[in-house]
Amino acid sequence: MQSYTIGQAARLLGVSPDTARRWADAGRVATHRDDTGRRLIDGRDLAAFSVEIAHNDDAETSRTSVRNAFPGIVTAIKLGDVAAQVEIQAGPHRLVSLVTREAVEELGLEVGAEAVARVKSTSVHIDRA
Repeated sequence: MQSYTIGQAARLLGVSPDTARRWADAGRVATHRDDTGRRLIDGRDLAAFSVEIAHNDDAETSRTSVRNAFPGIVTAIKLGDVAAQVEIQAGPHRLVSLVTREAVEELGLEVGAEAVARVKSTSVHIDRA
């Protein structure tokens, strides 16, 4: 499972590293330390937390407008025989895309993985970061 540093988590959540650090210090999101002592957040924990804060009208949540590219974290995948539904939480934005099952497998997408949703007209394309 992928883990994220405080700085990476902050970027994915659309907040400053200081805000992400304060949330971790307050126990709002669980962290653990790697062999070098860096604090890390498990991808699944970060995915769940990103959904939680997106639903809260918290003043610390960044509210910015992004053009075309939405870097975020995969929060859910529903696989069918041919197609898949992928949800990405990009800061306060929840994006849902229907892609082929093959694309999900080729990109190695899983809950907690970093991904970028790219929007053109009414289509959402996903790139693995």
